[in-house]
Amino acid sequence: MTASRPVGIDLTAVHLIVAERFGVEVPTFQGEGPSGGHPALFIRLSRCNLSCTKCDTKYTWDWSQFDPRKEATKQTVAGLVTWATSSPVELVVITGGEPLIQQAGLVPLVETLLAAGKRVEFETNGTIAPVRELLVDGIRFNVSPKIASFGMDEAKSVVPAALEAFVASGRAAFKFVASSAGDLDRIAELADSYRLTPVWVMPEGTTAEAITATTRVLADAVAARHWHLTTRLHVLAFADARGR
Repeated sequence: MTASRPVGIDLTAVHLIVAERFGVEVPTFQGEGPSGGHPALFIRLSRCNLSCTKCDTKYTWDWSQFDPRKEATKQTVAGLVTWATSSPVELVVITGGEPLIQQAGLVPLVETLLAAGKRVEFETNGTIAPVRELLVDGIRFNVSPKIASFGMDEAKSVVPAALEAFVASGRAAFKFVASSAGDLDRIAELADSYRLTPVWVMPEGTTAEAITATTRVLADAVAARHWHLTTRLHVLAFADARGR
């Protein structure tokens, strides 16, 4: 499929800092949330504005443990478009890290992908409001605010103005990682305060055994609140291997 480019934009001159991209050479799925189980391509951007202790992608930001020269490359939007459009898979997931840090470069990327017939989902921590150019048909946001139990000060991870912008967009689902009934109580407080809907709950864990155990802890309480429950398909299917 040939992608048209935004008028006046040289896509070879626009760069993004990328941690990894996958799903073309070895097919995979969106692993969680509203599109869980759908075939998907992933562009994982490097860098984050938070430092959650339970983060499972610390190679995108924690330079005390990882070497950014090995974990990130600067790639052109043109190259990313060529890569994504080489696959018939419709869904492109842009994740991180925190992808919305790099919004200036994301606008031409997304515009070109949409013109090529793709649809785009952003996975974001919900601390940065999306620019107007990203609030268009074909784009959805999986917003995952980080509560205190995830190892982050909520004074930094819960940004009211940004959450309000996602709610107002009508293009967002709100996904929370949880491991206990107490986490669900805190999620309910945030959902009520900021009118977050729909709410998805994902059990914490990086092994199949942990995901299963936590799912059983949470399932009845999530159902009682009439929320959505999502698993972590990449963990169950691929043992949380990178690039799957």
